[in-house]
Amino acid sequence: MRVLIALLLGVFLLMGVGVFAITQMRQAASVAADGEADLAERASIDSPWWGEADRLVDVAGLQTRVRIEGPDTAPVLILVHGFSHSLESWDAWAADLSSDYRVVRMDLPGHGLTGPDPQARYSVPQTVEFVAGLMAALDIPDATLVGNSLGGLVSWRLAVTHPDRVNRLVLLAPGGYSINGVTEEPVDVPMPVRFFLTQAPEPVINAATQALFGDPSRMPEGMPARVHQLMRGEGVGQAMVERLEVFTLPEPSADLARIEVPTLILWGEADRMVPSSHGPLMAATIPDARLITYPDLGHVVHEEAPERTLADVREFLGTP
Repeated sequence: MRVLIALLLGVFLLMGVGVFAITQMRQAASVAADGEADLAERASIDSPWWGEADRLVDVAGLQTRVRIEGPDTAPVLILVHGFSHSLESWDAWAADLSSDYRVVRMDLPGHGLTGPDPQARYSVPQTVEFVAGLMAALDIPDATLVGNSLGGLVSWRLAVTHPDRVNRLVLLAPGGYSINGVTEEPVDVPMPVRFFLTQAPEPVINAATQALFGDPSRMPEGMPARVHQLMRGEGVGQAMVERLEVFTLPEPSADLARIEVPTLILWGEADRMVPSSHGPLMAATIPDARLITYPDLGHVVHEEAPERTLADVREFLGTP
């Protein structure tokens, strides 16, 4: 009898030790998982341009700087910046729209704090897939896409290739029709452009940035310094050169006609980068498009006159 009791006590002791060990392992695993989550949440870049709402998101192997603001359950707006710029170009619009919308913006590959893509995926189709990949990584099934210049080109092409992911488009002086000799084939990048992107001093960047505005006095304070500093990030200027080396603008009419979602097009008539004459062509080709032009504004209407342009955007978006 005593032997039986001893055996039972031994079994209970072993069971207790096993339960204790399993409990400790589970607690340790939970702490480790929490630690990994905290680490991911804390992941950041040491830069004066990194913001509290910024995070790093892995998009097909590229650590991408993303800024998300606004209510978690609100309709999503994805803002896509233009060539050589960064998500800061949307600051004025995001400050307003984030009161009613979940505003998502990013630095495109080869730009800003995202920096160069190790796989050099810079073509327009690859950038379209990058934005689609970002939406998947953030678990965004569909959204309104808002894009300026290169960002506009990427946005409307995503609406063509992934029509289920886009519910509306807002395009600000978007790329589409041929400019600067670029067609379905890229053109050689001139040496002055290579120098500008990789080595130009801030005064040169300042002059080029002023050219984006119909009235340079409306350029936000500090904008040239910001553009210059972010362009001089490690490998960023060269990445922009590489993007231009594969940049194409095939004749867009057939694809524009395939866009199924309501589209608002905003264009400054004083645009020196992409001719405002492209606006009526695009609006006439997209089935459900509305064009608004501004006689006194340049290429970046959202930065030059944010209050005026936001009024038109909010009217288009309607009640969230």
